[in-house]
Amino acid sequence: MRANFIFSEVWIGLRRNLTMTIAVVITVAVGMAMLGVGLMINAQVSMMKGFWDDKVEVSVFVCSRNSAIEACKGKAITNAQLTALKAHIDSTPGVKDVIFEDQPTAYKNFADTYSSNKALVDATRVEDMPQSFRIKINDPNNYQSVIKAMEGQPGVAQVVDQQELIAPFFAMLDKLAISALTVAIVLVLAAALLIGNTVRLSAFNRRRETGIMRLVGASNLYIQLPFVMEGVIAGLIGGVFAAVILIVTKVFLFDELTGFIGNGVQLGWDSVASTITITMAIGVIICVLASFVTLRRYLRV
Repeated sequence: MRANFIFSEVWIGLRRNLTMTIAVVITVAVGMAMLGVGLMINAQVSMMKGFWDDKVEVSVFVCSRNSAIEACKGKAITNAQLTALKAHIDSTPGVKDVIFEDQPTAYKNFADTYSSNKALVDATRVEDMPQSFRIKINDPNNYQSVIKAMEGQPGVAQVVDQQELIAPFFAMLDKLAISALTVAIVLVLAAALLIGNTVRLSAFNRRRETGIMRLVGASNLYIQLPFVMEGVIAGLIGGVFAAVILIVTKVFLFDELTGFIGNGVQLGWDSVASTITITMAIGVIICVLASFVTLRRYLRV
C-alpha cells in the first residue's frame, strides 16, 4: 500500500510539473553529456600521450648537396663526418636507439605517407629526400640535452624534436577538455537549481496533502520520498539521454579521430561505459541532494 501510494504521488507530481520536469531532463542530459565528453577527452589525451611518448623521436637531418641551410654552406656531409656523427650519437647519454634513414628509405616512407596524393609523390625524386638519424630517447621528457649535443656538429643541417610538433595539438585537446568540463559544471549547477525549483513547486502544490500526512503521523522521510523520487526519475531519464549522446559522440567523433592519429590510441568502449556510469551516478546524486536541500527549506507543514 505504501509503495503504491508513493508511486501515485510521484506520478501526480510529474504530471503537475511536466514542463519543469522536461526542462530538468534536458538540462541534466546536456550537462551530463558535456561532463562525459570532457572525461572522454581527458581519457583520450592520456592514451595519446602514453602512445606517442614511446614513439616520439629526435630527428637529426644531415647536410645534402646544394642545401639552402646556412649550417651546411651548400656542401653535403662526408662519409667520415657521417661515421663520426653516428659514433657521437651512440655515445650521447639518454639515447635509447638510433636508426639511420637514407634517401631511398626516406622516399619510401614519404610515398607511403602521401600515397593518396599521387601527383605529389610523382613530382618528388629520391634525390630530393633528406638523410637523417632517428633517435629514440630513454626519457621523452628529457630530450633537451640530446638536442644540444647534436646541434652544431659537423654535417648536421637541422635537429627536429617531434614532441614540439605534436605539443600544440595536445595543448588544444587539454583546453577543449577544460572548456567542456567548465560548461558541464555550469549546466550541472543549472540542473540543480531547476530540480530544486521543481520540487519546491511540487511541494507547494501539494501542501494540503502533506499537511494531512503529517497530522496522521507520517514520518519526514515518508513525506519527502515522493518528491525526491521525482528528481531521481528526471535525473535518470536525463542520464539515459546523456548516455545516448556519449555513444554517438564516441562513434562519430572519437572513432573518426582515430583514423588520423592511429589505431593504437582508440578510445575503448570500457572507457565509454565507465564514463556513462559516472555521469549517471553524478546526475542522480545531484538530483537527490537538490531535492533534499529544497525540501528542508520549503516543506513546512
